[in-house]
Amino acid sequence: MRLKTALGMAAASAFLPSVASATNGYFSHGYGTISSGMAGAGAALAQDSIAAATNPAGLAFVGDRMDGGLELFSPRRKYEVEGPMAPPPAFSLQPGSYQSSRDAFAIPHFGVNHRITEHQALGVSVFANGGMNTSYPAPGPFGGGRTGVNLEQLFIAPTWSWEFTDNQAIGFSPLIAYQRFEAKGLGAFEGFSSDPSALTNNGTDDAWGYGFQIGWQGGITDTLRGGLSFRTILEMEEFEQYQGLFAEQGDFDIPSMFNAGVAWSGIQDHWILLDVQHIRYSDINSVGNPMLPALGMAQMGDPDSQLGADNGPGFGWEDMTIVKLGWQWQQTDQQTWRAGVSYGEQPVQEEEVLFNILAPGVQEWHFTGGFTRQFSDSLELSGSVFYSPRNSVKGDNPLNPEQTIELSMYQVGVSASVGWRY
Repeated sequence: MRLKTALGMAAASAFLPSVASATNGYFSHGYGTISSGMAGAGAALAQDSIAAATNPAGLAFVGDRMDGGLELFSPRRKYEVEGPMAPPPAFSLQPGSYQSSRDAFAIPHFGVNHRITEHQALGVSVFANGGMNTSYPAPGPFGGGRTGVNLEQLFIAPTWSWEFTDNQAIGFSPLIAYQRFEAKGLGAFEGFSSDPSALTNNGTDDAWGYGFQIGWQGGITDTLRGGLSFRTILEMEEFEQYQGLFAEQGDFDIPSMFNAGVAWSGIQDHWILLDVQHIRYSDINSVGNPMLPALGMAQMGDPDSQLGADNGPGFGWEDMTIVKLGWQWQQTDQQTWRAGVSYGEQPVQEEEVLFNILAPGVQEWHFTGGFTRQFSDSLELSGSVFYSPRNSVKGDNPLNPEQTIELSMYQVGVSASVGWRY
């Protein structure tokens, strides 16, 4: 246990200073600067050693290289309450507009890949998820003082890839995941919890877990490439300090994900990429369970419906399917340009707005651009920018129907990375 704690602290200090990223739910819109510049597309076209985050088979085609970079990300979240407060047993919020103060994050990423034979390679990709990060000033939405949550997730993906025949490869990544979580200001929900002492204000808890990802990438015709990958549910340790908050006694597994994509090079010096990504948020009870009717049943004393119980309330997130369109133009041997757009219907439903004040993952559109500058045969610099316009979800306060709650957010960010071929 001490070794795991020490490893977690090392991982946190190195890669989780305050993790968040332009988000589809709480998954990143793209992993690595190059993919980010094309709205996250890249299942069929790998170009750096971070590519295993999208498709582990891609590392068979990137050669011997290292990549490291940093993303600066700013999500601007707020919620607005309209309508009068009502006396108990109604659960009312103070009317007004409130903005989360956590709006600046720095997220590193890293990868290395090395060919061990002419057709096989071993690599490691390190990347992160975030997006469930809020901090509202006292007295907070629920009257418990400064209120918010912070979820951070780090992934280490050692990857084996094999080009088993010309321009056809498979890849496998046993995934190691580390996550940590903190919640504040939720004391008003103690009466709904199976363990009020493990509900809120318990500091940062952490957990390790594992899963795997497999993939295929290869040529279909002379100008068309394809790629497929699947990531299992990552089975995580429970957050014991928050077993009275998350369903299944603090369980917070990471959902499975599927990627499929094509990349077309039928126009000289251009690539057109189209990816589809599917994320199974609803498979994770702490994320996918709806708030009602469980919270109402908990209020009436049903222990199986309390926060932290197997059937306890969650955030009510639905699955997401995201379509990503990317474009790349190699203007010269030294200069490459990129652009992209993605869309996925956000996972928060209007009847789930109360809990999702803590995690307003409501983004749908992402617009991106990027470049790579080649300085030598070995050294390159890549950059990207992204913008996700304001989106909102509005619904009734389910515990006081005279009130409405509107969640909204927009996001901006930049990323830069250095690539080194050796």
